[in-house]
Amino acid sequence: MGIQTEYNPDLALRHFKEYRSGRRKEECLPERIEVNQIYDFLKKGQRNYWIEGEIPLLETKGDQKLSRPLASIVILEATHFLLDKEPYTRGKYQVIELIEENQIKFNGFAKIN
Repeated sequence: MGIQTEYNPDLALRHFKEYRSGRRKEECLPERIEVNQIYDFLKKGQRNYWIEGEIPLLETKGDQKLSRPLASIVILEATHFLLDKEPYTRGKYQVIELIEENQIKFNGFAKIN
């Protein structure tokens, strides 16, 4: 038996309407994403995020169906814990910059200024 961890190069959260349908608020994007704001997040599983620079914030529909980057964020903290005997990762992120639909702000993992 090994330790199952996932390394994520981005933070992918559900659409805000899924919060209204019963998901936890921290599992979803904010209703309105604002620059410099700090938000909480919650992901199932033991996940590792890069915390020394900016990463993209995405919307997920599940099954690895991801949107284009919506914003550039910095993960401020991430903690692993058990909830109902299942591993979860919770933390905080700060929005650095919103990304317009046709803007390219990341080249792979590298942020483009």
